[in-house]
Amino acid sequence: MRTIQTVRQEEALALMHALRCSRYYSTRPALRPAPRKFFRAPIAILLAAFAALLVMPTQSVRAQTIVAIVNGEPITGYDVEQRTKLIQLSTRKTPARKEVIEELINDKVKVREAKKYSLVMSNDDLDRAFAGMGQRMNLNPDQFTKVLANAGVRADTMKARIRADVVWSQLVRGRFQQSLNVTDAEVRAAVNPGEAKDIESFEYRLLPVVLVVHRGSAPSVLEPRKREAETLRGQIKSCEEANRTFRAMRFAAVRESITKTSADLAPALRDILDKTPVGQLTAPEITKQGIEMFALCERKATKADSPAQRAAREKLFAQRFDERAKKYLEEARRSMLIEYR
Repeated sequence: MRTIQTVRQEEALALMHALRCSRYYSTRPALRPAPRKFFRAPIAILLAAFAALLVMPTQSVRAQTIVAIVNGEPITGYDVEQRTKLIQLSTRKTPARKEVIEELINDKVKVREAKKYSLVMSNDDLDRAFAGMGQRMNLNPDQFTKVLANAGVRADTMKARIRADVVWSQLVRGRFQQSLNVTDAEVRAAVNPGEAKDIESFEYRLLPVVLVVHRGSAPSVLEPRKREAETLRGQIKSCEEANRTFRAMRFAAVRESITKTSADLAPALRDILDKTPVGQLTAPEITKQGIEMFALCERKATKADSPAQRAAREKLFAQRFDERAKKYLEEARRSMLIEYR
């Protein structure tokens, strides 16, 4: 069977034959004498190509070398190189080769174990997850792909990791949901006494209103609109009035009302809403839509998790998930045929 190495060797032999032919024809009498440099150029080029052929087989074979097999599915040296670059891009550290191989094996195991329970991520869902990851960095899919390519990472390498992470998370949550649940009593016990001030939770109903200003508008356009927003902020005393006023204005908009709890909001925004009287507007803020404010329609106490309770619940859940996922992965690995090369 012809291998890549064999093909490269054949190409090298063919090139050596071409070199000999070139020398032969350069010594034959010609009807018209030709300058010596006419024959030197092709020989120099062929010699350079011959040297490249001697190096290329080693690199190509190394990239396609199988380093491990999981239930008959190979992991190649190229997979290791790609995952290494991806880890370097995300952590700014170079991982050990053995660590990378183990991570790739784990991903194969996760995907295969999920398939046993009919958990398969479609290509459409995978593309959406990939796009979502880029969107969190303010990049569209093409821009995200280009960022990866600049680091030497193919988009498929990132997608393979996403697929394994998503199906594994779904599998662990689905199979061990009962044991992963965190009770309210556990949350209360886990909250630091120093965070007692964050125990109380509120629910806020907000009405977003906007004075439309085109992006890139000059300060001469923006400043009058900001003054207009401040004037309206001093005049409006209820959500109904805010809704009626902004709907009647030109170049203004009212968006759908939204409801948030204390745990949903950043500390700075919670502080702003707690200091804003019900019915009034928050301070104007320049956004992509224009000059935006929020009318605080309602603020009431709720039994939903406070910020401190939400953080404690998420921490407890993450700890349980990691412990259960680690044990399950060890069990799944033992059930599969893993061969190192």
